[in-house]
Amino acid sequence: MNLRLSRRHLLALAAAAAAPTAHAQVNAAALPDFGAAPEFTGIERWMNSDALTMSGLRGRVVMVDFWTFACINCQRTLPHVNRWAEAYTPQGLTIVGVHTPEFPFERSADNVAAAMKRLGVRHPVAQDNRYATWKAYANQYWPATYLIDAKGRIRYKHFGEGEYERTEAVIRALLAQR
Repeated sequence: MNLRLSRRHLLALAAAAAAPTAHAQVNAAALPDFGAAPEFTGIERWMNSDALTMSGLRGRVVMVDFWTFACINCQRTLPHVNRWAEAYTPQGLTIVGVHTPEFPFERSADNVAAAMKRLGVRHPVAQDNRYATWKAYANQYWPATYLIDAKGRIRYKHFGEGEYERTEAVIRALLAQR
């Protein structure tokens, strides 16, 4: 069987491969409701922001992103989180990084600030050295993403790397719903 393709077919295949893929679609009403989002609690300090509260963020879509700067998996997710902050903050998204340390050197505010600068983190970050907010969410993972709707309800959870297209689709759906 001859698999030679004409120049026209090759150009068509190249154009199709270069075309942006359609965004995943999510129906916000069909998302599960995991209950009310806990307040930020036991936060040692806030970086890039004054102190935030869930009640004060009501009406906005909120992403709570648990991370720690020495975690390679967290480092791999941050470019996506940073891009979402840049793209969707003007549309009503607030991303709050909750930096919960795994190792003693990650408790230092200076080390966290240096890592944030190196990793391009410009959204608000809560330093949760005592794991109070981590425990309030019953979280067990780095990284962990929780998306909260404008009414303060947790509507999406994702643990670890990946699912970036799905996460972004949920962000868009929750923003459209508000």
